[in-house]
Amino acid sequence: MAGELKDNRGRGEAEWRWPSIHPEGRKFGLIGVGVSLAVLVLLDWEIIGWPLLGLSVFVFAFFRDPERVVPQDGKLIVSPADGLVSLIAQVSPPLELQGDDTTGRGLGSAAVTRVSIFMSVFDVHINRAPVSGTIRRIIYIPGKFLNADLDKASEENERQHVLIECNDGTPIGFTQIAGLVARRIVPFVKPGDLVAAGQRIGLIRFGSRVDVYLPAGTDAKVLLGQRVVAGETVLAELGKQALIEGVSL
Repeated sequence: MAGELKDNRGRGEAEWRWPSIHPEGRKFGLIGVGVSLAVLVLLDWEIIGWPLLGLSVFVFAFFRDPERVVPQDGKLIVSPADGLVSLIAQVSPPLELQGDDTTGRGLGSAAVTRVSIFMSVFDVHINRAPVSGTIRRIIYIPGKFLNADLDKASEENERQHVLIECNDGTPIGFTQIAGLVARRIVPFVKPGDLVAAGQRIGLIRFGSRVDVYLPAGTDAKVLLGQRVVAGETVLAELGKQALIEGVSL
């Protein structure tokens, strides 16, 4: 059951279960099944109908929404997306996340660490809040649909910036970026909403990327090439700086 209490003393239950399908994807899957059955039953075009039915199954799988166990520590920044850490770089935050405004404090213009997570079409595409706090900004920007794995996708692709103010006032920004196949960024929250770390905040349809901007004085705890899990993998700890190295095998 979603929200079931578990702790580090063995209370609660651990069991495997089929992931649910997010409502946003059910309509696409059902449309695909309907078209597939029409082609198979009414037109008897098996050479087309069976591949369409397989594609419908893939659509359901794409919108799967598994439960996640979120680390309970207010200083941790968890991954907002499933996928591959494709870029770690020192950059200036996007202009939309930099300055102060009437809704809350921005990230400033000084260079910070950006961790980019690339989601293939096989990854779960439900995005989650990296920290607990208040949504201060959501800014959508139309753009191109370049390969989301490219560095310039952060500035040229369709994207949506989100600024969360932590409970201690620290601002955390991240950006949902559409890719080659993605054509829609769907938010589940709005400015002023309170969110918990690991809470579902939106999705990107079909292959994309999420950039997370770590606050000054905070280093990444993940490595380039590492796979991360939304709501579970710790990207960083606020105020902690420690260079880590690893070898990709």
